[in-house]
Amino acid sequence: MLSERTIQIVKATAPAVAANAEAITTRFYTLMFAGNPEVRVFFNQAHQHSGGQQRALAGAICAYAVNIDNLGALGPAVELIAQKHCSLGIRPEHYPIVGKHLLVAVKDVLGDAVTEEVTAAWAEAYGFLAEIFIAREAEIYREQEAADGGWNGYRRFVVDRVVPESEIITSFYLKPADGGALPPFKPGQYITVKVDHPVTPTSPRNYSLSDRPDVGHYRISVKREPALTPDAPDGLISNYLHDDVKEGHTLEVGPPCGDFTLDPTACIKRPIALLSGGVGVTPILSMLKTLAHSQADTPIHFLHAARNSRFHAFADEVRALADANPNIQVHFRYDDPLEADVQEGRCDSTGLVDLELLDEFLPGKDADFYFCGPKPFMEGVHRQLREWGVDDSQVHYEFFGPKGDLA
Repeated sequence: MLSERTIQIVKATAPAVAANAEAITTRFYTLMFAGNPEVRVFFNQAHQHSGGQQRALAGAICAYAVNIDNLGALGPAVELIAQKHCSLGIRPEHYPIVGKHLLVAVKDVLGDAVTEEVTAAWAEAYGFLAEIFIAREAEIYREQEAADGGWNGYRRFVVDRVVPESEIITSFYLKPADGGALPPFKPGQYITVKVDHPVTPTSPRNYSLSDRPDVGHYRISVKREPALTPDAPDGLISNYLHDDVKEGHTLEVGPPCGDFTLDPTACIKRPIALLSGGVGVTPILSMLKTLAHSQADTPIHFLHAARNSRFHAFADEVRALADANPNIQVHFRYDDPLEADVQEGRCDSTGLVDLELLDEFLPGKDADFYFCGPKPFMEGVHRQLREWGVDDSQVHYEFFGPKGDLA
């Protein structure tokens, strides 16, 4: 356990760290990439360029400092990060590297306020947290390897089919190259794809599984990503997959990870609301297909927002599920519809997803809510659920990329 003195020092210095958190994390990444360039492979440089990774780490540090005497509150965050670490192959030997550079960054930014006692307290606090992560990640690695057909690290998969779903989203159906079994996964989880890019070496990428488990393949559905900022390049791996990966090609794939999941075998007592925007439909669709296959009889409300039919993926797939399952209600909203979209009924309404639509379509606050999509979409959904007084235990969501703050 942490010493009482360490807890006091960390809490006392937490405001100063919080006020300079992004400066500290920016300095930290600069130091770490210069001092230990071998770890760069674990980090998506697009998120570095946008500042998202720095903000995510800053938020995590602040949350730890504030809750250092109530670590139980950090349980969900620990699980999310541990799953992400396992998807990338983080190992115990990487933690001292992070700790070393993080402590130097704190000292560099805060200067003389960081005494030897303060440094020692933060070092103890970091070491304690690192052990929590190392222990949980060891469990995840053991679970992955022990599963029927399971593995650790990367396994070669053959691209069995490539199917365009919209102008910007393409599905890749993947089967093990060794012909072996596929381990089950929880709907909502993702796999990791490692690509040896022919021009620019880069980190592995996480892609949500967009089909249900136990169908003999894994399916990922990838959006062709534009540049995150005007001075950044287009998405390196997403564009490579769209332009260069064909049927018969092989990819290096990591086992399923992620904590944004729905368990169809659990006792479902409330209606389920599945809400998605854009490519955020991928984990939500896996949940919908799994619920339909398991013949869940609870009311299911599926709401998807897209620009228009050119950018709308899986419309026919979702409509077919609703036609075959009377308990599934579907609503498509387009914010920039084509003329034919309205005339031919490709969407159910137009405009942005707003509180009026959520209030009208959702089953009320006595439901379990799962949502994923662009940040403005998620902010609107999250705000409405808070206004309704929905309990946090009923709210489940995921951002693609570094975790954001919806509050």
